[in-house]
Amino acid sequence: MKNRPGLKQYIFAALGIVILVLLDQYTKLLAIAHLKEQSAFVLWNNVFELHYLENRGAAFGIFQNQRWFFVIMTVVILVVVSWFYGRTPIEKRYLPLRICMIVLTAGAIGNFIDRLTRGYVVDFFYFSLIDFPIFNVADIYVTVTFIVLVLLIFFYYKDEDFSIYSRRQEQKHAD
Repeated sequence: MKNRPGLKQYIFAALGIVILVLLDQYTKLLAIAHLKEQSAFVLWNNVFELHYLENRGAAFGIFQNQRWFFVIMTVVILVVVSWFYGRTPIEKRYLPLRICMIVLTAGAIGNFIDRLTRGYVVDFFYFSLIDFPIFNVADIYVTVTFIVLVLLIFFYYKDEDFSIYSRRQEQKHAD
């Protein structure tokens, strides 16, 4: 396989993940310290507020109290993303994909830490204007990554750009 990530790329990826996870965990600690058992902190009346919530489910409250389901799914997601990262060439064209994988990994790990250590995810951002579900920084990582990936797939990459992930491509380079 041509131009796969080497130690340097894995170190940069790990460093990026650690920084993003620390930011997520720091904001959650702030939410616990300043918002737990308090009324919502209104930043923009009838639009946006900080509101503490212990989320034992997934987005929109689905799969409540299914902690082990989330633990297993997170491990599966991390394995799959790691596989894709390892197969993504170190070329400028693929940099957006590698960044997305790093940010997605950080989001998954941020909420994974909460589930393992607390049994729930700390959420605290709330758009009251549209009554959007309460979320956190790790959720932002995952959501923004998904949106960026969709945009990249539809408007930046071509089908042949993804041949790097096929078995045929791997066999072709082995010959």
